[in-house]
Order: sequence, then C-alpha cells, then structure tokens
Amino acid sequence: MEISGKVALVTGGSSGIGRATALALANAGAKVAVADLDRAGGAETVRAIAAAGGQALFVQADVSTVAGIEALFAAVGSAYGGVDIVHNNAGIMTGDTPGWPDVGVEKIYQVINVNAVGVMLGTAAGIRALRRRGGGVIVNTASVAALGPMPNDPMYAASKAAVVNFTESCAGLGESENIRVNAVLPGMVDTPIIAKTGDGTTPAKWLEPAIAAATMLQPEDIAEAVLGLIRDDAKAGAAELVTSAP
Repeated sequence: MEISGKVALVTGGSSGIGRATALALANAGAKVAVADLDRAGGAETVRAIAAAGGQALFVQADVSTVAGIEALFAAVGSAYGGVDIVHNNAGIMTGDTPGWPDVGVEKIYQVINVNAVGVMLGTAAGIRALRRRGGGVIVNTASVAALGPMPNDPMYAASKAAVVNFTESCAGLGESENIRVNAVLPGMVDTPIIAKTGDGTTPAKWLEPAIAAATMLQPEDIAEAVLGLIRDDAKAGAAELVTSAP
C-alpha cells in the first residue's frame, strides 16, 4: 500500500514504538490519529508530527474496552472521514510488584485485556472501518516473548503469543476482504515499558540479564518494519520478527 494520502491510526502512540511509528507514517505522507490513555505523551507525539510538517490528532482511548474502541474509531472517522491503516500497538507488562505467581488477578486481567483483547477489538473495528474504504492494512504489535517462555512475566508472553496466532488466523482476509493483517515481533527495544517493569526509572532485576544479553533496538527500527509490512502487498498474516537494526 502507498502510505502517502492515507489515514493511519496508531494506538499506544504516546511514546516508544507507537510514537516512532506515528512519526514515520506522518513523514511518509499519512494523516495520523494518535491514541493512548496518556494525554500528555500523546499530545507531545502530535506536536512532534506538526513540527515536522505533518498532520495529526490525539484521541484519549482505553483500547481494552468495546466502548473505548468504538469511541476511538468514531472520533477518527469524524475528523478524517475514515481510516486506511491501523497499528494496534498499545501494550503493557505485568511489572514487578509483585511478580508471578503472586501477582493479583486484577493485573492479570489488565495485561491480557490490553495486550490481547485490545488487539482483537482493534482489529475487528479496523476491519469494519477498512471495509468502507475498500480495504487496507492492520499491523499488530506482538513481541519476541511470544516465541518462548518468560517465567517472570508469563502473562505478557502469553498475551503476545495470542497476538501472533490471532494475526496468522486473519491471513485469509487479505484475499477475501482486501484487508491485510500482519504482526511485528520486536526484540528488546529501548522504550519506557522496560523501566515500568521496575520503579519507573530502572527495570526490574529479573529483566536485567535479558537486557544485557540482547541487542537493544530503537523504536525507529520497529517503525521501519511496520511501514514495510504496510507497503508490501504480498504480506498477509505475516509475523515478522525484528531482532536487529535494519
């Protein structure tokens, strides 16, 4: 798909991968709707896009609920007349207070609802919106954690594995609906989510060995992969692993 002239929606756009992808989409000529619960961070993303000559708006949204998703897509449709590209990127980790298996049930539900249910709701709403445009592209953010065990945060790993399987199960929509649904699986990326596993400034102790062993990527590396999945008309139901910089 050619990105220039399209309308894109990016959830989790207040920082990290979401902000980098929103900026990249705007630089490629798309109008961008930035969605997040973090109003200040989302507004900063919009300011950065405007400063670079792009067009964007911020919508505060809880993607883990049907009402939140419906209000989000209604707001984007009202502002821009529809949407052509959806990046379901919002996600959280369980954190370290306390960790598995002592984590409370409320936190378990929160991680699953944001990371997995939110992607499913966003994809379903995205399909309905893209049908009205004759097709489009959805990219879901999973993680390398989907591919193996994560003993200290199995909820996160399980939620991201669900995103991969869900996305692969949508492969047939490329042919039947002209709607390509793909997933990007980042390795370790230098984003605020890492610090949020700990006290907000430093990561949890259990994550430190993985950080030391990993090749640390930048959000822009993942944004480039997302745009590649959007542009490549042959990709439908793909799960693209990104563990090194382009």
